[in-house]
Amino acid sequence: MRYRSNRPKVCATFERYWLAALGCLLALGSLDAQAAWDAEYFNPMPQEQDVILPMPCDGSMVFRKINVPAAKGPLDDYSITLGQDSDEWGYLEQARPTQIAGSFADNTAKSTRYYLLAKYELSQLQYQAVMADNCPVPALMLRLPQTGVSWFDATHFADKYTLWLRKNAAKALPKEDDVAGFLRLPTEVEWGFAARGGIAVSAAEFRDMRFPTPEGLNAYAWFAGSQSANGKLQLGGLLKPNPVGLHDMLGNVEEMTFEPFHLNKLNRQHGQAGGFILRGGSYLTPQADLRTSMRYEQPYYSNTGSEQSRFKTSGFRLALVAPTLTSLERVKQIESDWKTLGVRPETASSEGQQSASKDPVKEITSIAAGVEDNALKLQLEQLRSDLRANTLARDEQRDHAIRSELQLGTFLCTKMKDDAELLDLNEKLFKMTCAAQSTLDKSTCPARRKRLDEQGKVLDFLQNYYADTVVNGALNYSQATVEPQVGVVAQQMAARGKNNLRTYLDTYWNHLQGYMQSGKVARSHWLEKCKSIPTEGAKT
Repeated sequence: MRYRSNRPKVCATFERYWLAALGCLLALGSLDAQAAWDAEYFNPMPQEQDVILPMPCDGSMVFRKINVPAAKGPLDDYSITLGQDSDEWGYLEQARPTQIAGSFADNTAKSTRYYLLAKYELSQLQYQAVMADNCPVPALMLRLPQTGVSWFDATHFADKYTLWLRKNAAKALPKEDDVAGFLRLPTEVEWGFAARGGIAVSAAEFRDMRFPTPEGLNAYAWFAGSQSANGKLQLGGLLKPNPVGLHDMLGNVEEMTFEPFHLNKLNRQHGQAGGFILRGGSYLTPQADLRTSMRYEQPYYSNTGSEQSRFKTSGFRLALVAPTLTSLERVKQIESDWKTLGVRPETASSEGQQSASKDPVKEITSIAAGVEDNALKLQLEQLRSDLRANTLARDEQRDHAIRSELQLGTFLCTKMKDDAELLDLNEKLFKMTCAAQSTLDKSTCPARRKRLDEQGKVLDFLQNYYADTVVNGALNYSQATVEPQVGVVAQQMAARGKNNLRTYLDTYWNHLQGYMQSGKVARSHWLEKCKSIPTEGAKT
């Protein structure tokens, strides 16, 4: 079903004027054949991997996949830090640890889940296509972000658009566990993770004031001043996107999020829930104040009247997500996974070392079962929960350390290859020019020999460093704990455009597994394997 505009209600004097009747029928036919929107109205800067959903009035909306590493099952999530350390805005923006997970499983990458976020801020054209009685006529100025809407208007839009998709284009919606996704405002964590660049940026870049802007902030964001927005709302998609392909995440219009506002109480959120949240700044925000952590509260209702709050500088973009408990089978899987959280494997007391030591969580469970005093039983249950939580936190820190070690091993493998190839080349040139039968000037040969010897010592150091990394990895972690993180690191590399490093990662992982099985340090062999990797890095 499609919405159509300007349909004639009556064809006057139909019986008397057959030519007029014919003209009326032709008009109706042309309306039924209304063309889809040109890309300039909904996707002015197309990119690879754009996800396009249909809209009423033959319109479209573009989304980007925001990938989130997921090493295990549906209970797995990814630890991040949002906000920034600042005494000035600490009560609003103080850095705090949190977690994020994707709604949908990526069938092409086992270690990946994702959610989708609209590529552009919602335009006036898109808003009218869903909310107006008649279809709008596409026009360039309707690409301006939709402002002056309340938080309730935004949620109503998401609801109405979702229902239209389920009725008219159900196959276009991604599914998780055979359950179709739905549209809503993004959560603060979803918005913040995507705004900072997700896994497409390094850990240091993720914690910066803004996502990387190599061509200057003016190329990526609209802000106050004559050198940028100059006090005017701008068309969506005129500037460059952030590292995950999203436009105008900073500036132009402030964007609403789904959950209510909370103050920041050091590394946690305050218990009082307030109004709605606006993120990202607007075209009236000074350049110096424009930052990814910027957030503040707005009331749901006007303080001066009996109406919902609406602002000329605020708008929104939609997230496309899925329910969590999608089926009975998924519930059973989550229940099973939850019971293992913070509980040691039966045969392991520490990573990489087998022992008969007992799991304290299971010990407390056994003790609590034999206690009759209810107060003591409750205390034991609380202790058991605390132990599980602490063990889970330890495991998550372990996984982070494993990923760092895998990245280090990968880097060392590339460094050994480069240094070894350079040493081989210099040795070859030395032999050609400093050989006994050579007629060339040999005055520089002693100095060159000394430099070659120094290069050899550096390579020896790298070999030993690499070997230490392999051995320490095997001593500190088990194969079962390392293997899931290999996929996560590979995903991070791909997101940052470093697919050329994948072969080096796989090589290091092979060396680590080999040492775990044999216990033999093979420095020369490991060096030759790193040297044998093609310069282009093979996997792209």
